[in-house]
Amino acid sequence: MKRLILQDLRNWKRQKNRKPLILKGVRQTGKTYILKYFGQTDFPAYHYINFERNQNAASLFSGDFDPKRILRDLGFLLDSKIDEKKDLLIFDEIQACPQALTSLKYFAEQLPELALCCAGSLLGLHLGETSFPVGKVDFFHMRPMCFAEFLEANEDQTSLAYLNECTELNSISSVMHAHLWKQFQLYLITGGLPEVVRTFLESKNDLFAALTLVRKKQNDIVYGYYADIAKHAGKVNAMHIDRVWQAIPSQLAQSQDGSTKRFQFKGIIPGIDRYQRLANVFDWLLAAELIIKVPIVSHVELPLKAYTEESHFKLYMFDVGILGAMSDLSPKAILDYNYGTYKGYFAENFIAQEFLARSDIKLYSWHENRAEIEFLYAMDNQIIPIEVKSGNITRSQSLNKYVEKYHPPYRVVFSAKGLNIDLVNQYHHYPLYMAYWFPLI
Repeated sequence: MKRLILQDLRNWKRQKNRKPLILKGVRQTGKTYILKYFGQTDFPAYHYINFERNQNAASLFSGDFDPKRILRDLGFLLDSKIDEKKDLLIFDEIQACPQALTSLKYFAEQLPELALCCAGSLLGLHLGETSFPVGKVDFFHMRPMCFAEFLEANEDQTSLAYLNECTELNSISSVMHAHLWKQFQLYLITGGLPEVVRTFLESKNDLFAALTLVRKKQNDIVYGYYADIAKHAGKVNAMHIDRVWQAIPSQLAQSQDGSTKRFQFKGIIPGIDRYQRLANVFDWLLAAELIIKVPIVSHVELPLKAYTEESHFKLYMFDVGILGAMSDLSPKAILDYNYGTYKGYFAENFIAQEFLARSDIKLYSWHENRAEIEFLYAMDNQIIPIEVKSGNITRSQSLNKYVEKYHPPYRVVFSAKGLNIDLVNQYHHYPLYMAYWFPLI
């Protein structure tokens, strides 16, 4: 399946002063697949080492860090000559070999002509455990497939071209809007993990069977994440991490108006009701990239980070499909868009996921008294308030209060309604499925 990050990899290849590349991202986002595809399509040959599976390869880094010696020994191990000027070398699961991570410094300094790409799972938990090559590597971040990539994988080129060509002057016909909304509902079920999307595509002619298989695949993946937690976090801490992670979807039931509230610590782990005693748990989940954390501010001024409190935040799942599986919502309920106040959280989770897939920006939320704005989007030294509605009702007292107090250049609402950019009244309305294309101006 085509991934947008492939163009970033190609741009990296063309850089004159490129460094070894580390591709970060949560498990199951397709890091290995895209690097191998990159090697197949853009190089005469590629050479692949998985440090979890090949202990002999790890042993080659136990001595000196001479890149030419390492390259020669790896070629012998793989029974393949590695052309340092033409080929791609892939280090996968690099977290399993800290010495290989350290060696990147020497590859950058002594063998810069070599195209070296690395990937690993749970890298955020391992990067501090060894001598990290600060300033000697490039980073890319691979996230779950966004809605644009889902349309591409689903061979819906018409819809993708239509959205790519939209401007602030466009409107979307009711026919196209209905079609895109249906695709959006399917994406809410599958999410963006490539293996799940592939499972759907292989059986999509029988929708019931396809979505049943999708949910089974998602449950298997969730079980794998739990196994990672148990393996890497220690027995006691793993129990706490597991409970907090499961609490994210379970706290949805506490929402009365469809809007996500500040994450509550009480009642998750017996005897623990303060952030300070759970801080390491949240740090672990963030490092593993299993959650999206959105700080809450009560005062809006750049830089927004200056007005955050460590214990005030909202949490989202890294993937809306995994959210559905962990919420135990049936695919039919999601497809029918009939799941009560949960729809609001799903819509917010989708928006957060799409924004991060587009630009890796830092998201914030605004809460003041009883007024709430789901997201604050900082761009060009301006702060844009973004309200998220799961249905067609878009009136918002909170948004009006925000505008009266902070006078933003314009305000944005995402909902089930169509596209309408009102430049005169500074009111920009996007359908939820267009989050990846925001802003059009």
